[in-house]
Amino acid sequence: MHAHLGDQLVIDSPTTGAARRDGEIIGLHHPDGTPPYDVRWSDTDEVTLVFPGPDAHIRHHGHEPGTTHDASPPRTAGPQDGAPDGPPAMTARLGDLGRRIAAERRRQRLSREETARRARMSPEYLAYVEERPADPSVATLIRLADALGTTVGSLRGGGGDLPPGQGHALLHPRLRDLTPAECRTLLFTHGVGRIAITASDGRPAVVPVNYEVVDEAIVFRTAPDSVPAASVGTEVAFEVDHVDEALSQGWSVLAVGPASVVTDPGAMRTLTRRAHTTPWAGGEREMWVSIRPVTLTGRRIIAADR
Repeated sequence: MHAHLGDQLVIDSPTTGAARRDGEIIGLHHPDGTPPYDVRWSDTDEVTLVFPGPDAHIRHHGHEPGTTHDASPPRTAGPQDGAPDGPPAMTARLGDLGRRIAAERRRQRLSREETARRARMSPEYLAYVEERPADPSVATLIRLADALGTTVGSLRGGGGDLPPGQGHALLHPRLRDLTPAECRTLLFTHGVGRIAITASDGRPAVVPVNYEVVDEAIVFRTAPDSVPAASVGTEVAFEVDHVDEALSQGWSVLAVGPASVVTDPGAMRTLTRRAHTTPWAGGEREMWVSIRPVTLTGRRIIAADR
């Protein structure tokens, strides 16, 4: 008997021959895929070490029951940064789910071992999910999402091209004003926010930018001839928000203050060195703009009984 990570172990009934129990193989103890296996049972979600008996067979991932499968050793875990270490052909076959899991793990600055520990799975199985077109169970996805502080829908990429907030509203929602301290906690990190300005043609514009918070100032990079660059020398509004589709809850924070260009070479080098990411829009964007909030307000939508 040979198995790969992600295959299914099926236990047949000795009287009828029908499957009576099955589980996902999430850990191997021998490089050639021979028993024993760490199996997460579909009926209890528990993981046990299994030495399959004569009433057990392997249902290989990606193959119909009863078909043959090569007994080549499973692919082992790659580098700790989660990047595939195989040839370009392997990279081209990576599933979107695995790419999203690996990208979110790197964004959270988590090692593969730490993520696997939080999700209660072996690092080898997590490597399999990240590096192969795997189809993990819903329970596995729930644990991974919880370990990464995100949702199953986000890992699956559902609604990636749709605006947030298309779900149903809460039955009894409550809109609560956030304190300045709460606003700072939510805003003063880094990510993507929206800047509202009056463009050079006199019309209003709202543009998303990658931002950082340094010494109480909101800073972002842009190009001198871009729309966000028109904010320099004016009072602008800057907004960030988050929507939890599953719970129909969310929050938004609005900062208002003057925008100015950063001209000191030392300050610019410091900002570039401390930046968590480069602008997603790409291109030459070496002009740093700083917004000093004068007012900071926010609101949160929660259930009325909270």
